[in-house]
Amino acid sequence: MATREPARPHGRHTPVRVKARRSAGDVLAGIASLIVLVALVGGVPYALLTFVGPPIAPELLDLDLLTSRVGPSTIVAVLVLLVWLAWFQLFVCVLVEVYAGVRRVGMPARVPLSGGTQALANKLVSAVLLLFTTGAMIAPLVKLTPTPAAPPVTAVAYSAPIVEKALETHKTKKVYVVQPPHGRHHESLWEIAEKCLGDGRRYPEIYRLNQAKEQPDGSRLRMADLIRPGWVLDMPDDARNAHIVPADQPREETLREHPGRAHVDRNLEHGSKTDHVEKRVEKRAENKAEAKHRQPEQRAEQQPIIQESQADFTDYLATASLAAAGLLLVLARRRREQLWRRMFGRRIVRPRDDAAQAEVALRLGGDAPGARILDIGLRLLGAELAAQNRTPPTVYGAHLSARTLDLWIHPPDSDAPAPWTAQDGGQIWRLPAHEGRLLEDQPGGAPYPGLVSIGTDAGGRVLIDLEAAQGLINVRGPQTTAALAALAVELATNRWSDRMRITLVGFGEELTAIAPDRIRSVGGLAEVLPELEASAAPRREVLTGRITGSPRDAHYLLSAVAPTHEEARRLALLARRDTAGYVLAGDVPHATWTLEIGDDGRARITELGFDVQAQLLPRRHYQALVDLFRTADRVDGEPVPEAEPLEGLHLPAVEVRILGPIEVTGLRPLEEGRMALATELLVYLATHPGGVHPSVLGGVLWPRGVQPMVRDATIARVAEWLGPDHLLADEAGRLRLGPEVRTDWALFRELVRRSHGDPTARAVLLEKALGLVRGPLLTGRQPGRYAWLAAEDLEYDVAAEVADTAHQLCELRLAHGQPDAAVAAVRAALLLAADDEGLWRDLLRATHATEDSVRLRAVVEGLTRRAASHPYGGGMAPETEALIEELLPTWRIHVVRESSA
Repeated sequence: MATREPARPHGRHTPVRVKARRSAGDVLAGIASLIVLVALVGGVPYALLTFVGPPIAPELLDLDLLTSRVGPSTIVAVLVLLVWLAWFQLFVCVLVEVYAGVRRVGMPARVPLSGGTQALANKLVSAVLLLFTTGAMIAPLVKLTPTPAAPPVTAVAYSAPIVEKALETHKTKKVYVVQPPHGRHHESLWEIAEKCLGDGRRYPEIYRLNQAKEQPDGSRLRMADLIRPGWVLDMPDDARNAHIVPADQPREETLREHPGRAHVDRNLEHGSKTDHVEKRVEKRAENKAEAKHRQPEQRAEQQPIIQESQADFTDYLATASLAAAGLLLVLARRRREQLWRRMFGRRIVRPRDDAAQAEVALRLGGDAPGARILDIGLRLLGAELAAQNRTPPTVYGAHLSARTLDLWIHPPDSDAPAPWTAQDGGQIWRLPAHEGRLLEDQPGGAPYPGLVSIGTDAGGRVLIDLEAAQGLINVRGPQTTAALAALAVELATNRWSDRMRITLVGFGEELTAIAPDRIRSVGGLAEVLPELEASAAPRREVLTGRITGSPRDAHYLLSAVAPTHEEARRLALLARRDTAGYVLAGDVPHATWTLEIGDDGRARITELGFDVQAQLLPRRHYQALVDLFRTADRVDGEPVPEAEPLEGLHLPAVEVRILGPIEVTGLRPLEEGRMALATELLVYLATHPGGVHPSVLGGVLWPRGVQPMVRDATIARVAEWLGPDHLLADEAGRLRLGPEVRTDWALFRELVRRSHGDPTARAVLLEKALGLVRGPLLTGRQPGRYAWLAAEDLEYDVAAEVADTAHQLCELRLAHGQPDAAVAAVRAALLLAADDEGLWRDLLRATHATEDSVRLRAVVEGLTRRAASHPYGGGMAPETEALIEELLPTWRIHVVRESSA
């Protein structure tokens, strides 16, 4: 690697790379192919022109050809023309293949009616290009020379991705499953090499690895251009977008585990990560016989790095994508209200332990775009049906995938309002996801608030409408309460509903902390039955009211207490005439649907034909969510920790800018696909100056687990990117950045710290600190990344300190009669901490001090509009409204006039 190699611990294997060497067979094949190409492309036309003439002979130009007798000369002329056409077809194929190979465009364009000819041209051109291409294949070798012991702190230069020790421990290999045809397109070795190796010309490597090996269908690879869907191809060690499996795993077993497309991480598609290794591969590797003889510490070192507590939360909360999106939205509203009451010098209380890990999982899994499509798509559907004076159909289920939102309706109806389309004879109404993403927010009512997830299948998320049963829904199995809790949480936080009441019987009293306006908990069914019977409403009336603007409250009853025979009878009668949902545990004889939760974690509804991986909320996760929301209700705040002093304010060699769009200065740019992961690793190390062990780093950056060799390869790439002496490791193996790598946040805190000790330069230092703010913290981060922020102090500290710094500078400028400078200070902080109402009150006071009433009214109008349209809702703080009343008593009149206009 380019990074300077430090001294290494004794026995560490040092990887070296050697230049690729072609075999004699490769060279001979290339020379022979070159001779054949020259003969075909140049020799054939020369011979034709010399011995038989041009493509079109004079006989073919005779107008009497169609009416006169055809003689031998005419037949010869036609044959010559056909030979010329065949040569021209070959010539075009050669040009296409040469262009694709030289320009590395991936799969060559298909020449019409040239299947066999293009295949021949592909083989010849590939062999010739392999002959003239240098450095196409680089094989990592391991040098087994011991090196001196390492000093206490060394610059890090990690080994290449494939390390002998890791290979001996895991004994894994990479494979690729050939995909079925898509339309008229069939995969080829060239395309697979382009996708997985980055260069289509490397397809001979894949061919040699798999030549004559038996495939799951019993056939063998004999020709490079004949591969079949379902074949399992062994891949070179540097392949991307492939599966990692035990080296001795039968191909049939590989195909059973990976029947579809290889799992490709979003960032991995662009080359940002090495392949993600699934946990079961490592477990299987550990169970092999040789694993029993390994030292315990070796086994622990080689397992995929994943924090147990976080893995547990990821398995449940992160997979409940719609519930996670709803919970995050409600949590953000609570956090905004916390900021209304934040006191100077204190940050809002952040979650700890399980509550923090729960929020990390929610950030990882939350599907806000999917929830938005479901919400807006259903509201648009209701509005279109209302415009046509149609009653919404019964939707008994829905399926949300990355491609479509499908509604299963009864009875079938082929007249679906646009942009919805009818499928399967009108049994399904479908909204393509690309259409849903383009829809604007809809003001109409929510026609199906009872849609709720029961789990996931291979294609996406499956939902049922609790109202569509028009009877009782029975939940049975060992995890009944966990299933009921998951239903309750999603119902209480979904965005595709307006007014809702959820009654929980025998459980869930603590869930009122999440949605006190929607959830209530009672001890038994007898407490609520009379009320339910008195408030029942006909289905048609309720559905029509929802889409025409006169909705009734949606009401859902979830009971963990089995009903008595009489209670079940009364509920069954009620459910037949009421638009509501009744979900009951126990043995319910009058149930319309039965949701069976098996020991295997599957959820099955036989009446609907659903069999999915169940969405559950076990007790620990349930309690973590409750603790998370209780934390968000606290208004006492926490003190902001003091900043560690910096040695100097000189310009560092590398600066990591996080107070706005993410930027790294002082380093060469990485290729786009790898930049996101490398930057996140750098940000985490830069904000943890005390050092981070690689195992912890792996759990943070890959919360779903990662193989050590993948983690170490990524660290090695970042070490090479940073250059020597910028990534250090101590005796315990913890990684930290060198003194010449600094964040703008560290500089911000140092400037503020120095301002406290220098009254004469205080305003200047605070102004310089605020000048570092360019926007919200870590703007531009990709979805799913930086979820670890939920369990860290960083975003809480940054928001509080930036707001407090602006407040101090605003007060100083106002004290010196500089209201315009005070306004500028506050606006700089609002770029990052826009939800801190204390800053808005500072802006109001500073603007009022300018004595410009027009300017003040503009600030008030802007603040009012922002509060009314804020994505988290909640209006504005009472203290802010009171200040506006004091500074601009007529503001409400202007707001009313604007609303009327």
